[in-house]
Amino acid sequence: MEIEGRDFLNTPPKKTVRFGGTVANTLAKLQKGDTSDYELIKHQLSDPDIKDAQIISWLQEFRTCVTQLGRDHEQLIYVVLKLPWLGRSQAVVEEYLAFLSNLVSAQTVYLRACLRMVITNFAPKRIRIQEGNVDISDSDDEDENLPRTFDHCHQALQLITRYVPSTSRFLMPILSDKFPFVQKSSRTLECYVHNLLRVSVYIPDLRRDIIELIISKMLTLDVSAPRSEIEEVESGAQQDANGASQDDCLFDMDEEEDSPLDSSRPDGAVMVHPVAERLDTMMTVLLAYIKDICHVNGSLDIEKTKALYKDLVSVFDKVVLPTHASCHVQYYMFYLCSFRLGLAEAFLDHLWKMFHAPNQPPVLRQAAAGYMGSFMARAKFLPVSTVKACLDLLVPWLHLYINSQDSGSKAFCDVNLHGSFYTACQAVFYTLIFRHNAILEGNMKKGLAYLQGLNLERIVMCQLNPLRVCLPAVTNMFAAITRKYQLVFCYTIIERNNRNLLPVVSNSTGGNSVSTNTNPLDTFFPFDPYLLKSSGKLIEPIYQVWEEPSDCMIDVPKKKVRKGSMEEEDDFLHGGTPHGDSGVGMTPGSYDSHLHSPRSVGSPPVSFLQRPF
Repeated sequence: MEIEGRDFLNTPPKKTVRFGGTVANTLAKLQKGDTSDYELIKHQLSDPDIKDAQIISWLQEFRTCVTQLGRDHEQLIYVVLKLPWLGRSQAVVEEYLAFLSNLVSAQTVYLRACLRMVITNFAPKRIRIQEGNVDISDSDDEDENLPRTFDHCHQALQLITRYVPSTSRFLMPILSDKFPFVQKSSRTLECYVHNLLRVSVYIPDLRRDIIELIISKMLTLDVSAPRSEIEEVESGAQQDANGASQDDCLFDMDEEEDSPLDSSRPDGAVMVHPVAERLDTMMTVLLAYIKDICHVNGSLDIEKTKALYKDLVSVFDKVVLPTHASCHVQYYMFYLCSFRLGLAEAFLDHLWKMFHAPNQPPVLRQAAAGYMGSFMARAKFLPVSTVKACLDLLVPWLHLYINSQDSGSKAFCDVNLHGSFYTACQAVFYTLIFRHNAILEGNMKKGLAYLQGLNLERIVMCQLNPLRVCLPAVTNMFAAITRKYQLVFCYTIIERNNRNLLPVVSNSTGGNSVSTNTNPLDTFFPFDPYLLKSSGKLIEPIYQVWEEPSDCMIDVPKKKVRKGSMEEEDDFLHGGTPHGDSGVGMTPGSYDSHLHSPRSVGSPPVSFLQRPF
């Protein structure tokens, strides 16, 4: 229907219809006890069909009397804060931002309410679609204007911060409180994490706290999805998909639900395991953020990288290192260290100092040694000179420890007494398993002299008996390699230990009990193969997969592992024979070329801050 050239049904009236007096007159009446107009204003502001022109008119009036809107009018202010300003015309957005600026400047009592309003919009709204009385959909709002909405939220937050410098003191509890439950959809978590990291860019004082909040939430997901469970689900889904693809689809039915293996991502890398999928999404955002902060115009910014490293390693010490059985979150440090050799060396030095400090809790010292060994073994970007420098710290420490125990009354195999020693032993053995070729290549005579100088035989033969405590896969492979190069002969000790596998220990309640065959060192491989598909594309180029030496006779029982969708499975701890890259260790020169190649960094296609939603 057209009236005077206007679309009557789709165009709001040029003049707005209002009831009651102005805001200023209404506040004056309220002071005299007349609440009729006051309630009428709240009712009109709550109208779900309120027009843009009406919103602008109301906001302009509120701005003229903002100094009168004290604590007594909080109900009215809360109604104004609920106005649907996002997704409206630019004129509405500008007027609302001006109102927020005036409000927080004149009435700081409403600062928290304004912050909560903004932060609530950091995640897409949930849209419920009903058919009859039945909910047929409850999905995330995929509004095309979502990037614009988020931009306006950050614009509002920056304005508030500008007018109230103390905003950061009140913001962090709200960011934590509004963080979506970790069982929410990947899309919800992705948007919220992305927006939190954007906040850290223009409020740098909160960066460490924001990163700690995000990583803590990610660790909750990580520890709730064991490695074995992810492997089983992904392998089973891949087998099902392969079986289905072999069938002739004679009747191709259109279905509303997508296959679990389908993905809206450009790379199609979706995890079937729901917890792993959410974690993968969050890891992808975090790694993209790390890369964008450290790189300016494609080049590494040393000062920005150092500052970010300090924040990330602080969070690592506080929440990651003490966490038991996390599989993926710690890789953010692995990724950051791949940018420059100095970062990797600083991280190893930090771990060494933590392990070497006697005042640290034993569990943290053991975890630090485990991280050192796993990092040296798996970081493809580490040159052999750095690996040898770390071994030159760990191995002498082991010899000094043996010296201090040989004549004492506690010189016997006991994990509780000597946990740090055994963890350091396993770190050394594990590193040599992965890196011995790099040490020996180029100059076999010099490499053998170095390995012989470590005096590994004394460590293996000591009364503390580390071969009894270390994992069998590590022990057997280490024995095979050291026998090949005639460094140590371990098999006599291994056979003796196998005969005493289940020792009888005293029971605190009296009598004897047989201890179960549990090993506290089995979780000290924090950089075991990365299973998440999308974020894993950034890790793959810098990660050393296991290659079983073909010329070592190794008596390791084979464990059946279901092969699924994981490419180039790393079966070191399973005793399998995977296929992977052959490069182990890099020279400083080759490191630089590797770092600046497109594949080494695995950079996202667009900037983190410009990433579309």
